[in-house]
Amino acid sequence: MHPLFKTLTGAALTGALFASLAFPALGETVIRRGNGGEPQTLDQAQISIDIEGFIQRDLNEGLMVYDVDGKVVPGTAESHTVSDDGKVYTFKIRQNAKWSDGSPVTAGDFVFSITRLLDPATAAGYANILYPIKGAEAFNKKTGQAEGLGLKAVDDKTLEITLERPTPYFLQLLVHYTAIPVNQASIQKHGKEFTKPGNMVTNGAYMLTEYVANDHITAVKNPNYWDAANVKIDKVIYNPSEDQAATERMFEAGELDIVYNFQADQREFLTKKHGADQVFAAPATSTYYYVFDNRKEPFNDVRIRKALSMALDREFLAGKIYGGAQLPSFTLVPDGMEGYTLPKVDIADMDQLDREDAAKALLKEAGYGEGGKPLNIDIRYNTNENHKKVAIAVADMWKALGSNINVTTQNLDVKAHYAYLQEGGSFDVARAGWSADYADPENFLNLMISSNTAFNYGHWENAKFDELMKASYDEQDPAKRMKLLSDAEAMMLAEYPIAPMMNYASLWLINKKVKGFNQNLVNEHLTKYLSIQE
Repeated sequence: MHPLFKTLTGAALTGALFASLAFPALGETVIRRGNGGEPQTLDQAQISIDIEGFIQRDLNEGLMVYDVDGKVVPGTAESHTVSDDGKVYTFKIRQNAKWSDGSPVTAGDFVFSITRLLDPATAAGYANILYPIKGAEAFNKKTGQAEGLGLKAVDDKTLEITLERPTPYFLQLLVHYTAIPVNQASIQKHGKEFTKPGNMVTNGAYMLTEYVANDHITAVKNPNYWDAANVKIDKVIYNPSEDQAATERMFEAGELDIVYNFQADQREFLTKKHGADQVFAAPATSTYYYVFDNRKEPFNDVRIRKALSMALDREFLAGKIYGGAQLPSFTLVPDGMEGYTLPKVDIADMDQLDREDAAKALLKEAGYGEGGKPLNIDIRYNTNENHKKVAIAVADMWKALGSNINVTTQNLDVKAHYAYLQEGGSFDVARAGWSADYADPENFLNLMISSNTAFNYGHWENAKFDELMKASYDEQDPAKRMKLLSDAEAMMLAEYPIAPMMNYASLWLINKKVKGFNQNLVNEHLTKYLSIQE
């Protein structure tokens, strides 16, 4: 009997069947990656979460890429120069950079790809990432034309990008999904179907060969990749299961070599079972938070939002639910951003019991809780054992504020959960998380700008906050810019549109035979850097 049938049953069996039975050909090196969830899409213009990015960055490569340590290094562009005023970047595309169909990767490909992403007709939720490019915001908001974009193919291998203003972190933006190129000929031929196996033409280390929804995604080594000689893994099979208990069992049985996200409260047990060299909890510039729907009663009342935030025992959530793998947090921006001073949060220095008493008083003032109107709260979260345990714990914390406080929970798979939020669906409270796309506090704070309808899930609006953020984009003095951002975060946090809870670690199970996996703050681990040593 195949070992799969001894270790898995039911949904776990169904979700792992194809991946675990995909035996390698003679001499073929295969790695099986537990991806942590099903992608919404593989279209560079539409992806927004890490589980999509893990696959996309294996398939396609931008001008710049992350190295094994999470540093930004040359990718498809072998070199670049910057003008004295910091506004014009000139990139030299590698002469041997090719698409998987053998055609050359050109500067024109990047002009086409970035223009497509910024085109309002594409409706890319992440388009604002590239607003530093001259004319990008105007074009995306329909007040400018594509001809006004600061994009120029000087020749086939020379790309010139002009910015609206100097942007110190611009190279980091070019590693983001939004700056990853698409193949123009494939899109013109296949339209929205260009992401399907057989249609998708890639310029990265791998090519897409199979995509069976909710079962497995397969990619094979791209022989036309410029650095193919240094790519050690021949085939990658991604398992999209969100069932952490099942993927932990598959890891134990040798059916998965890498697993992203395990049950955090099992960390100590897993470490004893597999050894510290196979269980990783790497620090990350990430924040775990709940967001309130600021459009609906009673969550449009700052007193309700503040009371619920105060009642959260962050020490318990981080220490018990996550086994110390997370750190309690009261801010959206995680600690450690160079040059940035976290704002003071008024409730942070209070004892938890005092916070709970103050929360009850706020609810009473707002007319809810004991002796007042009942408060009904529904918590939405994406399917994940850790998120489920957090939701149950939070529900108990909120119920303790009054006998007439009723809390329910509901969950959707990760792609449906975020699609619902991004499309403006109504809710009470929803789980969200953000991992830095680039090491700058702006990357977190732009989530709360009123015009950022894709990621400002709670639709909070504050004109003064927007003004401070706009001023930060115009400010060239680094220290003054950071002060503007800190002031903006302080203003936002004072209104409690969200409840930051934890800065969390990236949780991975890595088989000891997998080499080249280095922990890094950006939580990026491209398969091209990995190898298998039996």
